[in-house]
Amino acid sequence: MTEIISDRAQQILKSLIEIYIRDGQPVGSKALVEEARLPVSAATVRNVMADLEQHGFITSPHTSAGRIPTASGYRLFVDSLISVQPLAETTLSRMQIELTPSYGAQDLVTATSKLLSEITSQAGLVTLPRRERVVLRQVEFLPLADNRVLVVLVANKQEVQNRVIHTHRPYSKEELRAAARFLNETYAGKSLETSRNELLKSMEKDRLQMDNLMRTVLDVAEQAFQTDNNESDYVVTGQTRLLNTAEPANMDKVRGLFEAFNEKREILHLLDSCVNARGIQIFIGQESGYEVLDDYSVITAPYEEGGRIVGVLGVIGPTRMAYDRVIPIVDATAKMLSAALNNK
Repeated sequence: MTEIISDRAQQILKSLIEIYIRDGQPVGSKALVEEARLPVSAATVRNVMADLEQHGFITSPHTSAGRIPTASGYRLFVDSLISVQPLAETTLSRMQIELTPSYGAQDLVTATSKLLSEITSQAGLVTLPRRERVVLRQVEFLPLADNRVLVVLVANKQEVQNRVIHTHRPYSKEELRAAARFLNETYAGKSLETSRNELLKSMEKDRLQMDNLMRTVLDVAEQAFQTDNNESDYVVTGQTRLLNTAEPANMDKVRGLFEAFNEKREILHLLDSCVNARGIQIFIGQESGYEVLDDYSVITAPYEEGGRIVGVLGVIGPTRMAYDRVIPIVDATAKMLSAALNNK
């Protein structure tokens, strides 16, 4: 795309976008010459701006003498003109401290979303990790009151899950200990889904002939080995930050985006499309394909566990965002989250 405009036009476009991102006001030729210290006259800049407008890279809002970037202008800027800023050591240190491997996966996702929002001043999103298999390492059962049992489940490497299930009758410590011993000896190393299916399949055949131990096993394992189906979900933090940059005339669009956050379907579909893409993905305005995001940009990066992409994180903010800051933050956060998950 840079081939269709001159080097001088690229320099002027880059300066115009940087000034507009910083100030949020239409940029005129005089401001460009003075602030960007361009070695040309204001008249020359006006001629170049007219050419940029003809190519669709900038536009004039209302009757303003200044110009603002279009989505095409931002796209050219991001693809070819941007100068990405290295992250400050303080920012990297904060990421390492807050994204600690000692957190469970859910807490890590929540912390990552909050961190992204606070560092970028945009809305931060992180999809929950997609786990192909939750592998059973060990299970224990502890009796509680009112026909309830506490399930302590050790899955995958060291992930501990606590669940409370309701049983058909009260069970003694001895009964639950025997059930746990059977399950650990029979199913340790297998996925919860496989273990539950095998158990139900084998016991449905001779439910009437089961002894007390196997009835206990079936009663507790049928619930304890249920897998979550909420993996196609995400955590979003900092939506209200988008209000700070919204024009009063655009509040309906902001409300539409908030509704999309609540309904999740459109946002999830966009994030899901990024799962199989390596590296940073940037959607500017209408590029997302969703009308509710026409005035926003989405910057995402996948994160990994065990060498496999399991989710996506990113930010949503106005198209007038500091791409040079946000892009490396999203990239580094994805790497930090991957490291935390792999060191659990």
